Amino acid sequence: MKIRIREKEKVIILDLEGNININASDLIEAVGWVLRNKSREILCNFEKVNLVDYIGISVLAVAYKNVLNYKGKMKFYNVPFHIRKLFSLVGLDRVLEYYETEEQGIRSFKEDRIISKILKKKLRRRFSRIPFKTNVEFKQKFSPKEIFYKGKVINISGIGIFVVTSKVFSIGELVVARLYLLPKPGIIEVEAKVIWLADHQIQPLDFPGMGLEFYNIDSEKQKEIIEFVEKHSLHPL
Repeated sequence: MKIRIREKEKVIILDLEGNININASDLIEAVGWVLRNKSREILCNFEKVNLVDYIGISVLAVAYKNVLNYKGKMKFYNVPFHIRKLFSLVGLDRVLEYYETEEQGIRSFKEDRIISKILKKKLRRRFSRIPFKTNVEFKQKFSPKEIFYKGKVINISGIGIFVVTSKVFSIGELVVARLYLLPKPGIIEVEAKVIWLADHQIQPLDFPGMGLEFYNIDSEKQKEIIEFVEKHSLHPL
């Protein structure tokens, strides 16, 4: 088969011509070269592809997997009806993205980039950790006793807190914690899991203490905590 490689708006387009079968291993090599030297965004033009047989399906699967291993994306356009039908029979239609035109395919990559930036921003907000001292009360989730122990939060993020306290639980235990995030949002009660314990030699100032990761937290509470972290990272007390 023939493969023409070109670039348009930061997307590499592979114009394929001929049959994708046992003799189409060049496609795997071409995709590998693009990933190593050009881009991780690949758009395959099937306008002049006449046939894809079951060995060709394997060739496409290997090429597609290689793209995923590079954390890239490979999409398709101008896919003839009979090839789409084959993709549907083998279940590839649930995995592959294909479009009617080149413009639609390129636009989809642009949209992916925008979404990726938004998600990265959200993750940065979620994982941003700030030093912040406040009170916390906590108890074992499944304890029959309603005894809340006291501790001091010394840092907080959208996914957890570190608590300095004389009462620590074992790693993996679930606790119910009441966070005092004043003045707003106020007292928030969350479930959390013990994920690590302070070491006396490594963290002498934070010993005894434990790291808690929020567990099954609802989106509204997490949003309030993230906004609190964001506010105080910009305007520390």
